Amino acid sequence: MARMPTYFISHGGGPWPWMDDWRAMFSNLEASFVQMVKDLPERPKAILMISGHWEDDSFAVMSAAKPPMVYDYHGFPPHTFQITYAAPGAPDIAERAARLIAEAGLPVRLDDRQGFDHGTFVPAYVMYPQADVPLFQISLRKGYSPAEHLALGRALAPLRDEGVLIIGSGLSYHNLRLFGPGAKEPSEAFDAWLGETLAKPQAERTPALEAWEEAPYARVCHKEEDHLVPLFVALGAAEGEPAQRVYHDKALFGGVTASSYRFG
Repeated sequence: MARMPTYFISHGGGPWPWMDDWRAMFSNLEASFVQMVKDLPERPKAILMISGHWEDDSFAVMSAAKPPMVYDYHGFPPHTFQITYAAPGAPDIAERAARLIAEAGLPVRLDDRQGFDHGTFVPAYVMYPQADVPLFQISLRKGYSPAEHLALGRALAPLRDEGVLIIGSGLSYHNLRLFGPGAKEPSEAFDAWLGETLAKPQAERTPALEAWEEAPYARVCHKEEDHLVPLFVALGAAEGEPAQRVYHDKALFGGVTASSYRFG
């Protein structure tokens, strides 16, 4: 079985594939998700998403056989609250993941009630519209410790050799109060720092990312870092491997620069 890469993706805004004008705006992102599937060494046995939209006191692992939907957005058209993405869960792999996390000394629990949030079902729908690849999530842990989330990634790394595609789903820029032209300078500067930092050798890259608050406009781009922390999990699971930018946009919502990366 081939080793899977890992990804940190910018998942876009709300339920964008189900709104024509937003889908047009995110056409480059959509193309990147389609290309991700083409670039995989083989069809995944399952997809593991770490989404910026689920956090818990421990690392909670979705274990339902048929996870429900979570419409964790507001102000969108009524039809977007009727979306279904009926991918099966992956209970056996979820239990394997929970064991790996526990063996790493991290707090973990199984959760058989949590459903797919839009940080998960949106990219999964574009990648596999037939919903025929098992899909499950692991939460962020409250406090957003970079070291803990890197450790989570390291713990999950063996799954890459077992057919599991690990995706950290967030956004490289996430300030919902600053869109338009005002977002241009901070998002460009932070995005440039991120690209330069991910290109560093591992010995420099990991500590530089742990100190992300020192980056230009760090707290402007991420007042709360829930959408950045999935990056640490994707990186931890492929820590010694090179990063490649696989998506880049420069004018989302009138000014936002955003990127996605592949590791390995």
